[in-house]
Amino acid sequence: MRVLGIESSCDETGLAIYDTERGLLAHALYSQIALHAEYGGVVPELASRDHIRRTVPLLRKVLAESGTSLAETDAIAYTQGPGLAGALLVGAAFASGLAVALDKPILPIHHLEGHLLSPLLSPDPPDFPFVALLVSGGHTQLMLVEAAGRYELLGETLDDAAGEAFDKTAKLMGLDYPGGAALSILAETGRSGRYRLPRPMLNSGDLNFSFAGLKTAALTIIRNEKNNPRETLAQFHADLALAFQDAVVEVLTMKSVEALRRTGVLRLVVAGGVGANRALRRSLDMAAAEDKARVYYPEFQFCTDNGAMIAFAGAMRLTHGTTPQHPGSFSVRPRWPLAEEEGADTSAT
Repeated sequence: MRVLGIESSCDETGLAIYDTERGLLAHALYSQIALHAEYGGVVPELASRDHIRRTVPLLRKVLAESGTSLAETDAIAYTQGPGLAGALLVGAAFASGLAVALDKPILPIHHLEGHLLSPLLSPDPPDFPFVALLVSGGHTQLMLVEAAGRYELLGETLDDAAGEAFDKTAKLMGLDYPGGAALSILAETGRSGRYRLPRPMLNSGDLNFSFAGLKTAALTIIRNEKNNPRETLAQFHADLALAFQDAVVEVLTMKSVEALRRTGVLRLVVAGGVGANRALRRSLDMAAAEDKARVYYPEFQFCTDNGAMIAFAGAMRLTHGTTPQHPGSFSVRPRWPLAEEEGADTSAT
């Protein structure tokens, strides 16, 4: 069974072809970072227009690299949500048009489900069940994954997600977009112990998160240090970046380990853009090893939004009996909690 996947939820256009027997045949990705950099963030209208420009060339690329034709595609999967409405519509309309022209079934995929299952694309994938830490853009959640389509929400952020907190704090420092990645790089030259930021909800007794206060704490330090002598502005920012990253990493690590203990599961999957943070990976690996658990990560190329995870999620859905939509019928869901996905458990532990 061969599935074409289309991802266009925000500022990356991704297409891929996944075969249930041969694996991932090809994938292509175009990032809009350069387009949005001068604005300091994603401009929805520009993002939508760029998806229109990139989708057909990327489709031609994956077809050529996979050595397949559209006629050999068995189904088309697209990101239905969550994301930017206009950007989602580009991918959904393109997928629907192809489905009608080819008379192929169409599969709407939850963006976070794609991230959730992306580590299964690795050469050494985890077995079910596993606990998943989703740290993607505006989402920070802990999920118990019993099988494809069977998800139980364990905890989630009550305000800013970890990725949002990274980006907002980076903006306070004047770092270029995308700020989160720039802050992580800057933290590598920071001096440990100069600042200590709060660890929000670390001892809350549940598995929820809150990161909005970290941005405020960082802003307070920036204001207090504004007129104080220091070695260099760059070193000050590096020290603060390290303190900020340490706080986020500690909270994510402790909550993830607690989720493993509560569920009795010994496998942790980390998915989403923040999952590429090397400090977080080191911390999770060390903490999990103490409980004889193992952490699984998607390959770095699949940490950001990509078409491969959508194609794979579509293939998994078909394999597990999901009924595709009729060609020509499509919709988008800009706001779509994963707990509302078909087969998910809406209760939180």
